[in-house]
Amino acid sequence: MWKLLKPLKLPKVWMALSILACCAAATAQNPTAPTASPAASSTPRVRFEDNMAERTKACTACHGDQGRAGPDGYYPRLAGKPAGYLHNQLRNFAQGRRHYELMTRLIDPLSDAYLGEMARYFSTLELPYPKPSASNTISAERLAKGQQLVTQGDASRGLPACTQCHGVRLTGVQHHVPGLLGLPLDYLNAQLGAWQTGQRKAHAPDCMAEVVKRIPSEDLIAVSSWLARQALPADTHPAPRPPAGPPLPAALRCGSAPELSSTAGGQP
Repeated sequence: MWKLLKPLKLPKVWMALSILACCAAATAQNPTAPTASPAASSTPRVRFEDNMAERTKACTACHGDQGRAGPDGYYPRLAGKPAGYLHNQLRNFAQGRRHYELMTRLIDPLSDAYLGEMARYFSTLELPYPKPSASNTISAERLAKGQQLVTQGDASRGLPACTQCHGVRLTGVQHHVPGLLGLPLDYLNAQLGAWQTGQRKAHAPDCMAEVVKRIPSEDLIAVSSWLARQALPADTHPAPRPPAGPPLPAALRCGSAPELSSTAGGQP
């Protein structure tokens, strides 16, 4: 019933440009690397600014200008997400927990410290979010079910509300929990499907894998459809700490987000 959506393939020219840009990023980590003598060529050098905006052009070729999100609905927004979350995702691609060949090739030459620099750069970008654009056909009853799971959870299945981890405003929690709003419906469906089929994983214990196992496919679609229809709040920043309340049960601990396992008394 559930079909995993596959990312669109980039044209070959974009792939080549992305790989070249990544090589430039790798070279930027080693400023002592030898360069050709100016006298070796009469062609004027093209100069680029030595900053992270220039070095991450390989990222923005797919993820949109300044990481706003790709236009096809499969490449998510990077701007403003928690730095720890972005760094973890780069590590997941590098270490085989997530699978997309282009991403793996792009980051393979880069050190973990440099991946962290990239993550911190994108986390500092403050850009407006687009208006929700989801228009898939779904009944009001199914949307209500999605809202219930997001905001209240389902005690009969041992499911916490999405807001318990992703923040009351669903804009994420510092430093490792992403927001769930402002994401294209296709991307949400693809990622939930990837967790359901084991194509996407996180640091063990993998709380999202456990959560998705407890939700039927039709309810996952209800959740993604409701989320993709929600407008962003006035304050889109990730919350500074998790919502107040009891810690997650041991079966739902998140190896990639240790802040969620703290004791009660978080964000008011």
